[in-house]
This record gives sequence, structure tokens and C-alpha cells, in this order.
Amino acid sequence: MSNVSHLESAIDGTELAHTELQTLHEGRPLWVRYDLDAVAATMSKAAVAAREPTMWRYRELLPVDDQSKVATLGEGMSPVLRCPRLGAALGLRDLWVKDESQLPTGSFKSRGLAMAVSRANELGVERLAIPTAGNAGGAMAAYAARVGLEAYVFMPSDTPIVNQYEAAYYGAHAFLVDGLITDCGAVVRAGTPHMDWFDVSTLKEPYRIEGKKTMGLELAEQLGWSLPDVIMYPTGGGTGLIGMWKAFAELDAIGWLADDRRPRMISCQAEGCAPISTAWRQGERFAEPFPNAMTAASGLRVPAAVGDFMILDAVAESGGQARDCPEDDLLAWARRASALEGISFAPETGACLGVLEIMLAEGAIDPDERIVIFNTGAAQKYVEVMGAEPLPALPDPVDWDVFASATR
Repeated sequence: MSNVSHLESAIDGTELAHTELQTLHEGRPLWVRYDLDAVAATMSKAAVAAREPTMWRYRELLPVDDQSKVATLGEGMSPVLRCPRLGAALGLRDLWVKDESQLPTGSFKSRGLAMAVSRANELGVERLAIPTAGNAGGAMAAYAARVGLEAYVFMPSDTPIVNQYEAAYYGAHAFLVDGLITDCGAVVRAGTPHMDWFDVSTLKEPYRIEGKKTMGLELAEQLGWSLPDVIMYPTGGGTGLIGMWKAFAELDAIGWLADDRRPRMISCQAEGCAPISTAWRQGERFAEPFPNAMTAASGLRVPAAVGDFMILDAVAESGGQARDCPEDDLLAWARRASALEGISFAPETGACLGVLEIMLAEGAIDPDERIVIFNTGAAQKYVEVMGAEPLPALPDPVDWDVFASATR
């Protein structure tokens, strides 16, 4: 049984019913709120540990009531991997990566869309629409297909080709739009009264946060219910950062955390699209739309995030920062890290590494701190920017002396 008590406006605290479809209040997102006393009384660490290794193991802290309505492909429990060679390259002694590239649709979007589609299915929705910069569209299409819902996906015309193909491959009605994700969002809004679809845009419904918060629940469990000193998170719409900060507060409220430590949340962007880091530098709670947004990390190309104040609030409450790195550093670090650790680092994660390098040089992060980077997607979904020169042809016959000297 769900322990949801109500929905709450993030901008002014207004309470709304959770038993019907809700989108925004005063143009801003909603929180899902739980009866945390009931959660504490019915949920135990031992019971959770004995359950299936997916994000649904935390069901008392999730919003779906009817388990028969859940859309799942086994998402969750992504590994937390120690990275000694990458750490050494940065001068760090305790560096970890939580690798979301191993989720069913190749990115952390599996979590949010699994939850949003499940809850929409439970509330009787039959048709969904989403604007996407890439991975979210494929994830929504996959989970909609899983429970037989109709899906419409709108993406910028320069969206990575794998993302374009996968949405259609899963049976969605997929369309390219001349513009950015904000232009795709305008298309979804314009079509709503004509198509009667439910908009599952980032933070324009309350349940994608609840899927993303499971990253924080998992991380706490995987680290023995203790949290790291620093979390580096690539930020486009920011749902994952917001969701994890919410998860830590809920775990604290039910008494599950081993100590009082909370991570400093570091929002990481690329300088080609940096509305959140710009607002943070200026001491603002709300971010202005970022002009001429352009970055190779398509998931970061979100020039206006509806949850901007929620991201900046979480950063401030944690004592963290919102930063950006040069575009060239982003790609260089993603490739270098992949070669050092064998992890499929997405370009978005390269922003975390670029920001981490900057903050270490400034002394804002100590080399002895425990740092967790979130790798939010798989590199192979970004074939356009994987960046290798054409592979050399092997000569026939091979002069092995020449070969050895050339490849050492």
C-alpha cells in the first residue's frame, strides 16, 4: 500500500489531492509527500534487503499503490564502482561512480519514466507525450510499451541519432522539432487540448522525481546507510539532484541514516548551457533562460528548467555549489575516464569531471573526501561525439616490428 498523504506545491506549500492527475501549481512543480510515521512503522532495512534488486524494493516510500499497474524492466540497483585510476588522475583517494548506464534503457531516465508511466497507468491515462533532449524519450517509449500506453515523443532535430531511433523502435510516435527542448515542450502544450495526452515533461508531473530519488535511496543502502561527503551530478532539468536531496531528508525522518553527514550537492553543467551555475554565481534563486544553448552533452542542453529554484535550494541547503566546465574539457574527461576505468561515461558525466578538476584546484573539495559521481548514461548512445578518428586499416601482411613500435 502507498503511504502518500498528499501533493504539495514546491513554490508555496499548497496541498493538492494525490488521487487524481496533477501537473503544476502556479506554473511550478509539486512534491509527493508521505506519512513518514507510517513508513517508519511498516518498512525495515531487513525487509528491503530481502527484496528484488530493483528500485521497487523501496515501495513504502514510492507513490504507486496498485502493484499490477507498475511498468518495470528491472530498473534500479545500479552498481557503485570504486575508481582508483581515475581518482589517481585527479589526485583523489576515495572516488566512486554510481553507474546508471547499466539501467534498462541505458540511462538514469529509466527510473523517472518507469515511475511516471506507472502512476499515469494507475490513474487511467491512455496517451502520453514528452519533449526530450534524448534519453527521456526512449525511456518513456519503452515503459509506455511495457504497459500498452500510446506514446508521443518530440525532440530537437539534432538529437543524437540513437535516441531518435530508439523512441520509434519502441513503438512511439516520434517527431523532430526545429529548436531546443523548450520548443518541443511548447509543441506538447499546444497539442494537449487536441490530443488529450498527459504531459510527462521533467517536473511537470510529480512522479519522475520519485523515480529519480531512488538513486539516493540506493546509494545510502549501498554505502551502509551512510552518505558520501560530495555528490557530483550532471544537471539539465535537475530532477535527479532534487530527488536525491528529498530521499536523504526522508531517510533521516524515518531514522535510517547511520550518521548526521549529508553530502554537498554539486550541480554540474557545461559552459554552453549553464543557467543553473549562472544563477548560483549571481546569488539568485531563479535562473534566467540561457541564450544560444549548445553543448555536446545533449542531456545538459536545458536552457530553462522549471525546477530551477528546487535545484538551487538543494545546492544551498547542502552547502554545495552549482558550476560549469569548458566544453572541450567535458569531452576530454569523458573519453579519458572511460579509458581509465572501462566505464561507459556519457558526455554529461564529463561535465562532472571537468567541474571536479576545477574545484580541486580551488581547494573547494579535499582530496581525502569521499566523492560519488553519477554517470547518468551510456557513451554508446552518443555516437556522434564519441570522438575517435576513423580506425586504421590493418596492413596485409603485417610488419610486426613496425606494428609494435607504432602501438606502444
